[in-house]
Amino acid sequence: MESKKLIFYVFFVIAIFILSPFNFARADRLKDISEVGGVRSNQLVGYGIVVGLVGSGDGNVGLTLQSMQSLVSRFGLAVNPGDLDGKNSAAVMVTADLDAFSKPGQTFDITVSAMGKAKSLRGGTLLMTPLRGSDGEVYAIAQGNVVVGGLGVEGNDGSSLTVNIPTTGRVPSGATVERMVDTPLGSEDFIVLNLKTPDFTTVKRVADSINEVFEDPSLANPLDSISVKVRAPIDRAQRVAFMSIVENIEVDPAQPAAKVVVNSRTGTIVMGGKVRVTPAAVTHGNLTVRVDEDFDVSQPAGGGINAPGETIVTPDTDITVEEEPARAFVFDPGIDLADLVDQINAVGSTPSDLIAILEALREAGALRAELIII
Repeated sequence: MESKKLIFYVFFVIAIFILSPFNFARADRLKDISEVGGVRSNQLVGYGIVVGLVGSGDGNVGLTLQSMQSLVSRFGLAVNPGDLDGKNSAAVMVTADLDAFSKPGQTFDITVSAMGKAKSLRGGTLLMTPLRGSDGEVYAIAQGNVVVGGLGVEGNDGSSLTVNIPTTGRVPSGATVERMVDTPLGSEDFIVLNLKTPDFTTVKRVADSINEVFEDPSLANPLDSISVKVRAPIDRAQRVAFMSIVENIEVDPAQPAAKVVVNSRTGTIVMGGKVRVTPAAVTHGNLTVRVDEDFDVSQPAGGGINAPGETIVTPDTDITVEEEPARAFVFDPGIDLADLVDQINAVGSTPSDLIAILEALREAGALRAELIII
């Protein structure tokens, strides 16, 4: 009885989504802020050989020559590694992501990266390469022409020019799926939605929105700050239709925690909208001390041609102290992000000055935000 009721709700909500002119356009869709537990891509990796290079390969690298010998021996030929030349070949690592629900026979893109002395993979062809998962099983076979977005040239005098990265390329649709990865979408009587950004308030809103759409207060239950457990139909086809509704439900996410992220290398500073500063007075100025060393040379008169005077070198030191006027400003109670930025910009602070001010405010306990320095 409960299953029939849930199926009725599924098709009822589908009709609402199709016929409604407004289509619940409010905030963020669940498909944009969450992921279905267990439904993910899988990383694949393989080792292969790229051939057909124009003298930009590995050369006489033992790994490449051994790989070429092993490859040729599969065709019934006995070859001595000393008879091979790897200048037109390169040993490469092949990496790819196998999407969830990928079926045998489907194709996907792969990335090819040189691992030897190859200077460029431009114009090369990747030979048949098995791609393995973390369990060591082969899930796809890769082969095809490598597309390189960079280039590298070298002159006889040792000069060289490199644009982008010529030792890494891609093979569009270069891999074919040979084995399907099991995805636990219908193995339980429920599904789990995992938020991309953990937040207790958002999780509760997600559960409430799902229960409101299906008019069932016990359909979705929050588990923690990331996950929401949702009861779903057992039948696979009905579950797909159910997921189509769930992922299009729109939720208003909670405001993120107040954070200030500082990149100390580039001077980039990003502040969240909820950053607050308690009352504080800030004084910021620069003191510059410059020391210039110079030498004075004097030649005293001597007693004649045969008794010249002794040359005397005396140091001359000039010390200059420059101090900019202290720039002071006060943060009033309840100041928000816009006021904070305006007051700091008003005194002409550089990014390094701003970083120093923010660190000082944090140490004083006046900055109501997490300061993250990367």
